Amino acid sequence: MSKKTKIMAIGDIHGDTGLVKRLAEKAVKEKVDLIIIAGDLTFFEMSSKNLIGQLVKTKKEVLIIPGNHESNELINYLSEIYQIKNIHGNSFKKEDLGIFGAGWADVGPYFTNEKEIFSLLKKGHSQIKNANKKIMVTHMHHKGSKSEEITGIEGSKSIYKALKEFKPDFLISAHLHEIGGLEEQFHNTKIINVSRKEKIFEI
Repeated sequence: MSKKTKIMAIGDIHGDTGLVKRLAEKAVKEKVDLIIIAGDLTFFEMSSKNLIGQLVKTKKEVLIIPGNHESNELINYLSEIYQIKNIHGNSFKKEDLGIFGAGWADVGPYFTNEKEIFSLLKKGHSQIKNANKKIMVTHMHHKGSKSEEITGIEGSKSIYKALKEFKPDFLISAHLHEIGGLEEQFHNTKIINVSRKEKIFEI
């Protein structure tokens, strides 16, 4: 039986270096193996200074996707500099765990359409489809979610489709600040909104 992976997930950091400092300290204290950032690292790309660097110093692996506040080009640039992994239309594999994702949302300044969201998720999933355990990471929430019900903000049909088709063990999403920490179940998938409310879990 493989060893469980301890994960810290967070979203919507929006350039808050104080939040990142607290997260970095907590990641070390809680001995997490992996940190996932579910988009919106910056606030309209105004500054990315002292964000990723603080997390990289923890010696934990860091995965990231772009939110609707940054371009994929910026995330690729930061990934190259800091040697972290951008899983936007891509994946990460560790033993029998596969993680795949797609960022952005349906509102600007950096946004995309439903067709592209599903295409990116499908591409990432194809790389880890044989993994025994799977985590899907998106910036947006899915159509028909509790998040949609509470906020009235429509979720993504493509993410709903991906949930049904790829059946991940977890879906990590963000984007909706007011419901950070909300959890729900979709068949066998546990869904966690980590908008500015970090979640530590094992898989």
